[in-house]
Amino acid sequence: MKKKCIGKITVDLLMTVLLLFLMARQLTGDVAHEWLGAGMLILWIAHHALNWSWYARLFKGRYTPMRILQAAVNLAVLISMLGLMVSGILLSREVFAFLPISGGIAFARRLHVLAAFWGYVWMAMHLGLHWNRILGMARKAAGTVPAKPLRLALRAAAVMIAGYGVYAFIKNQFFSYLFQSSTFVFFDFEQPVVLFFLEYVAVMGLFVFLAHYGAKGIQKLSGGRKDAAARKK
Repeated sequence: MKKKCIGKITVDLLMTVLLLFLMARQLTGDVAHEWLGAGMLILWIAHHALNWSWYARLFKGRYTPMRILQAAVNLAVLISMLGLMVSGILLSREVFAFLPISGGIAFARRLHVLAAFWGYVWMAMHLGLHWNRILGMARKAAGTVPAKPLRLALRAAAVMIAGYGVYAFIKNQFFSYLFQSSTFVFFDFEQPVVLFFLEYVAVMGLFVFLAHYGAKGIQKLSGGRKDAAARKK
């Protein structure tokens, strides 16, 4: 595997782990949350530097349904991250305290919650659209394991995680944060920490599942249309 590819995967994995900890601000505390956010900003810049060729190709070539979906999700991630950066800097009392910024706290709080939860969803979708690459790595790592049993095991695990993700999505009031019916993020301090992370991983898994199989459906539909058009010629 090329060094650049390893770098991309490493950065993406670190961003995924860091994202989970950023959703647990009540556990980490405000100061640690700010520093983790600054770390995410650095990783986000590194991610874009490693994937700069995507921007270079943005206005080149034909846009298939799959490419439109990928571009839309990438744009949504970008908007969410910009919202998080702006609101995070406005709310900062530690990392960016040296900046001569005042006011806008109420707006920043609403924006931060909105961008955080939408960013969580869109980043999981982004991961799902690249899930085939991760599955390919899993197949290589499995070595002598037969392909069919591995596929069945992975699909069964995916369905179970997605199902639990639906439950966790509703339980953790994602709807209210995504659509701003509530700007106060409730945290159950009596809930075991492990359970909190399991539920948020499951929510991420739900959107990875939806993006991955949604992309497969789009590709199959696009392929079917191409075959039908070829038969008509």
